[in-house]
Amino acid sequence: METTSVRLAVPGHDADLEVVRYGSWGRPVLLFPSEAGSARDAEGNGMLEAVRSLVDAGRVSLFCVDSVDGWTWSANDVPTEERARRGQAYTAWLSQAVLPWVLDEVGGGQEVITAGVSLGAYHAVHLTFQRADVAPLAIGLSGNYDSTTWNGWGELGDATYFANPMAYVANMEGDHLDWIRSRVSVVLVVGQGPFEVSPTRSLPATREFAEVLARKGIRHELDVWGFDSAHDWPWWQRQLAHHLHRFV
Repeated sequence: METTSVRLAVPGHDADLEVVRYGSWGRPVLLFPSEAGSARDAEGNGMLEAVRSLVDAGRVSLFCVDSVDGWTWSANDVPTEERARRGQAYTAWLSQAVLPWVLDEVGGGQEVITAGVSLGAYHAVHLTFQRADVAPLAIGLSGNYDSTTWNGWGELGDATYFANPMAYVANMEGDHLDWIRSRVSVVLVVGQGPFEVSPTRSLPATREFAEVLARKGIRHELDVWGFDSAHDWPWWQRQLAHHLHRFV
């Protein structure tokens, strides 16, 4: 399997981040790791192997990206509003550097699928709402889409609001909502097993976000797995393989 990579700078952050591509052909999938994870986690935790048949068949080209959660949402000593401002820099990097590189790699003309696990599910869904023009389909596995629930403290402002899908999607109206309805599709997958309720809140948070999408008339699917389905890579492997083949 062909593998290529690039390192790209995040404004305001002191280290370049890596994007790794697996495969030569197929619809581009931008995959986010779990909290504070790296672009190499998908390969190291069996996710690449789980969808290898799609990559080998030229149906998918997988682009795995570093997180910067330790500087943003996982920096618990930093007020939530500042974490959100740093998160804006990461989202801008994804939008202005990563997506153009992905599209250039595949020769343009193909819409990107975003996908992510745990905190990566938030990044995937948030990026789709920010860049539905090029990445209109998001697959979130075991996510929490309310950034105010992540060990937050301090006064909240615009940065937190606009980084919180539970807030800004709930308040979408008018022409923008109509456009989002015409473009966006979200697949929300979560288990009912270990760590999906506590401490991650993935199960209730996923259900709550699905309710917001339903109220707004935004295309979505809610797929709740059983009580054996844990907040961990072996289950995320199965879940991504179960859904991804439908869209490529």
